[in-house]
Amino acid sequence: QVQLVESGGGLVQAGGSLRLSCTASGNILNINSMNWYRQAPGKWRELVAGITSGGTTNYADSVKGRFTISRDNAKKTAYLQMNNLKPEDTAVYFCNVDRILFTDLHMGDREAVNNWGQETQVTVSS
Repeated sequence: QVQLVESGGGLVQAGGSLRLSCTASGNILNINSMNWYRQAPGKWRELVAGITSGGTTNYADSVKGRFTISRDNAKKTAYLQMNNLKPEDTAVYFCNVDRILFTDLHMGDREAVNNWGQETQVTVSS
């Protein structure tokens, strides 16, 4: 099986920075696009940023110029560097990977789809 583990959330003042990490564990052969979503109280979950296996990135308009997504394929980790944070960035953040190819010791190579991390809270005070 595979697992996504997030870290790096916390409380920061407006204008501050945080970096989130999402690491995939398991007998992983390949990881497709890695994405960060967030959900604020009373709002729908929204895509914040995504990065393909080749490094192509996309961002929500609300975070362009402030957030940077990157990945280290050797470490099976995606990062979200968040600068100039605003109170409206306060939300629960989720890591998502659409497809992970891994080896199951008993069943051979398999594909896990729509994988989610455990969530991490980001709170920005004004």
